[in-house]
Amino acid sequence: MQFTVTATDGNARRGTIIFSRGEVETPAFMPVGTGGAVRTVAPEEVAESGARVILGNTFHLMLRPGTQVIKAHGTLHDFMHWSGPILTDSGGFQVWSLADSRNITEQGVTFRSPFDGSKVYLGPEESMSVQQDLGSDVVMVFDECTAYPTTYENAESSMNRSLRWARRCRDAHGGEDQALFGIAQGGIYPELRIRSLEALEEIGFDGYALGGLSVGEPAEQMHSVLEQITPQMPGGSPRYLMGVGRPEDILTGVRSGIDLFDCVLPTRNARNGWLYTRDGIVRLKNSANRTNTNPIEEDCRCPACISYSRSYLRHLFTTSESLGKRLCTLHNLWFFGALMEDIRGAVATGTLDSFSRAFLESYLGGGADVA
Repeated sequence: MQFTVTATDGNARRGTIIFSRGEVETPAFMPVGTGGAVRTVAPEEVAESGARVILGNTFHLMLRPGTQVIKAHGTLHDFMHWSGPILTDSGGFQVWSLADSRNITEQGVTFRSPFDGSKVYLGPEESMSVQQDLGSDVVMVFDECTAYPTTYENAESSMNRSLRWARRCRDAHGGEDQALFGIAQGGIYPELRIRSLEALEEIGFDGYALGGLSVGEPAEQMHSVLEQITPQMPGGSPRYLMGVGRPEDILTGVRSGIDLFDCVLPTRNARNGWLYTRDGIVRLKNSANRTNTNPIEEDCRCPACISYSRSYLRHLFTTSESLGKRLCTLHNLWFFGALMEDIRGAVATGTLDSFSRAFLESYLGGGADVA
């Protein structure tokens, strides 16, 4: 992996990450394909939306279908027919999301499988081994995603354990063709975040991520952490904000210096009829869309907006036709692809502040949300 910053605008950066499987222009948004697929759409359609890198999940893929099945095809890329780069989450997010069915020790974490209730063990070395089997281009360290709310003492203890695990991941990482990213934890406490980053930089990683945000804390607190901590992250490496995907949060992240984002919101919301437009969220199931012959968004060139009306799409949802979820997912993916392209252009021309103000004024105005 090679990373180059090609333009700056304040703390914001435009850059290029070069992998053997292709180039990624940053800032970039990564659609989430947790189990080896971005739900309801084909990999070729994801690429057509502008996405150049996607995310897979170590924990889910090691359970279903298992690395033996994937390795029989070659890599995760071959298995799911995605030719571009893949970043795999280490399973650390499940330490938070499956809190009611896991037990943490210094060695690792024992889970109850969400699929059949069986015991599943995952530690730093096991996570590295699974991700090597998957053949992902970016490998994340196994960490403990700090819960919110939590005390300073608990956040510090969790952060220190994540650092010890990060060193074990560095020692166990054997894939020379896989970039390894460290993850800074520390909750909402800036001092802990700085200490975590300094320790990770001492260990040495190819990229650095902020984890444990967007886990329930107010948006204002998350934005405060981003604005204080992101400029302190190593400048010569990609900076990744994990699990954050609201447009307003992406803009705050970019202005702070973040390069990579991922989130399930665009695809999950699409399957529930929540659609992103420059004028705000369209709630497709609302009654006003029953006879609305307009597209989701007038200037959008996605397959849904080119050929179909809001009325037709609403009909698909009310009759439980799966085509509705598919078309709406395509629209949201195209929206995020276009948003990131516009952001990259604004950074390159030094107009990010004016672009952000204009976008947020229209987007947060809520004009597209019909009753």
